[in-house]
Amino acid sequence: MQSIRRRLSIITIACSIVAIILCALFVNLAVNNTFNKYMSDIQEQRNNRIVQYFEQIYKKDKRWQSTSGEEIMHEAYMGNYCLTLLDANKKVIWGMNPSTIKQNMNGTMMKSQSTGVYMSSTFPIKDNGKIVGYVTIGQYSPIILSKQDVDFKLAINKNIVISVIVTALSAIIISIMLSKQFSAPIKAVADTSVELSKGNYSASSDVKSDIVELNNLIESINTLGAKLKKQDELRRRLVSDISHEIRTPLNVLQNNLEAMLDGVFPVDENRLNYLNSEVIRFGKLLDNLSELNGFEDEKVQLKMKVILIDEIVKAVCDEFYIELKNKNIKLNLDIEKGKKFNIMGDYNKLKEVFINIISNAVKFTNNNGQIWIKLYKSEGKVLVKIRDNGIGIKEEDLPNIFERLYRGDKSRHKIQGNGIGLTIVKRILSLHSADIGVSSVEGKGTEFTISFREVII
Repeated sequence: MQSIRRRLSIITIACSIVAIILCALFVNLAVNNTFNKYMSDIQEQRNNRIVQYFEQIYKKDKRWQSTSGEEIMHEAYMGNYCLTLLDANKKVIWGMNPSTIKQNMNGTMMKSQSTGVYMSSTFPIKDNGKIVGYVTIGQYSPIILSKQDVDFKLAINKNIVISVIVTALSAIIISIMLSKQFSAPIKAVADTSVELSKGNYSASSDVKSDIVELNNLIESINTLGAKLKKQDELRRRLVSDISHEIRTPLNVLQNNLEAMLDGVFPVDENRLNYLNSEVIRFGKLLDNLSELNGFEDEKVQLKMKVILIDEIVKAVCDEFYIELKNKNIKLNLDIEKGKKFNIMGDYNKLKEVFINIISNAVKFTNNNGQIWIKLYKSEGKVLVKIRDNGIGIKEEDLPNIFERLYRGDKSRHKIQGNGIGLTIVKRILSLHSADIGVSSVEGKGTEFTISFREVII
């Protein structure tokens, strides 16, 4: 297996080299074609110039002689092409020997050209529109290249090769740098995820990236690690709390029964009622855990119908009349007048929600305190706010109050409860597609806000 950096480097370098080679080939082809066309145009201009030269010679003498135009033979010899002058009847007036040209080419031309096939073209010579003769121009290559021309083409190809090498080296260096820029954050995330999978939830990555997606990935894995660490702490605390919740009533029962068996405590009605209350509390804990597991396993069947949420709130408030009176707590119920609060839900389950929340408000509000319940509508939502001026919740504990058995503030442990009620509340509201929010200030009170979807009838 290859690392992501090595694989990314290989892919980038391979793509770069292929692209460079293709570009070099296309550039070379374009340069050669352009150069050959340029030479072909020059050769055509040469042929036209030669024809015009002989036309001027004939116009001057008005006839052909054996010496007509011989002065151009030296230029033809130096240019490695062969000339033959013919009259109007195509009889040779004078001509150059092609073999002489071939020998001369060995010193001035490329070997491939000097051994080429001899080719010639004949052009008419005119005077006042009448053909008066012909000139044959022959050479051993379609395009005549001098040594300087060949050197020029070689220099271009050499520069292309050098450019390819330099560009390829630059591409390799840049590819390695870019692959490191991409692979370093990904490797850091991979290493962190491996540590998290091993249970090291303190692992995190401090690598930074200028790429938004990679930076988000790093932050996400660090956030995941922090959440896993928090969940691990909650799990450990859960085991401790549930052991405590179960052990406490069992210890009370065991100690009291042993004391009664030993004759330390009398077996009377008050003592038996006290033991029975502990059994009931233990049973409620088990019932709540069973109910919570039912929600998590999605075994709970809701009996959904259109209900009036204000009727549930009023009914639950009436059930707490005795507790409110015993603690001299004033309950302020504010229901928006002239409104119908229709929602779709399970009457009994939603009643359980309000029993849990109002029960907590009563338990954690001191004597002579107050509880405010407000029911109103807003933007197609039915909202219920339940606020108290009790002991409140610490800020660091707020995100975890819906976790099972979580009771972060040790002062709240003194008040009887098992820490499962709000977890059940959250599960029930989730099944109703309802939202619940909480805000609290320690020592000043807590406020829960529940939002339902309104049903229009």
